[in-house]
Order: sequence, then C-alpha cells, then structure tokens
Amino acid sequence: MFQNDNAQPHVARICTQFLEAKNVQVLPWPAYSPDMSPIDHHVWDLLDRRVRARAIPPRNVRELAGALVEEWGNISQQVLANLMQCMRRRCTAVLNAAGGHTRY
Repeated sequence: MFQNDNAQPHVARICTQFLEAKNVQVLPWPAYSPDMSPIDHHVWDLLDRRVRARAIPPRNVRELAGALVEEWGNISQQVLANLMQCMRRRCTAVLNAAGGHTRY
C-alpha cells in the first residue's frame, strides 16, 4: 500500500508503470493536498530546523543528504505518533471546508 500527493513527477507514466509492475496498490488521494499530509509541513520543517542548527552545516548535496538521513533517524516515534493523531482533525477540517483551504 502506497500513498503519494499526486504531484506530476509521482504520477508520471514511468512511476505508475513501476508501481504496477511491483504490484503496489496506490491509495486514492486528492492531487496536491499538503494539508492531508503531516510530513509536508511538520516533519520537513523539523528536519530543516535540525539541519540548520548543526554546528557544521552541510557544504554540498551529499552532506545535506547525509544530514537529512541522520536527523530523520533522530525523530522520536512519539513525535511521529503525535502527527498521526492529528489526522482526524485534518480530515474533518478538509471535509468542513468542502476540500478548500484549511489552517493545516
């Protein structure tokens, strides 16, 4: 089971063919819906702050990728669980806004 945000690169023919070939079921999801994805704002923001706070900032793409992977591993399971707990509120807000803008 896989979920993406339906951004153009994610639904390109090569991507969809790969997922079909691997028999990966893709969840139906509204196109470009960052309000429905806790990772889009909260986790990326957390990673950004942690990488920027490093004593020695990454100097190139390779170091940045390494720093992001390291900081991802440092995110506690409780932080991730808290993000998942907010999904009911997010879904309710989207329904109440009839698919329009929400505070998320």
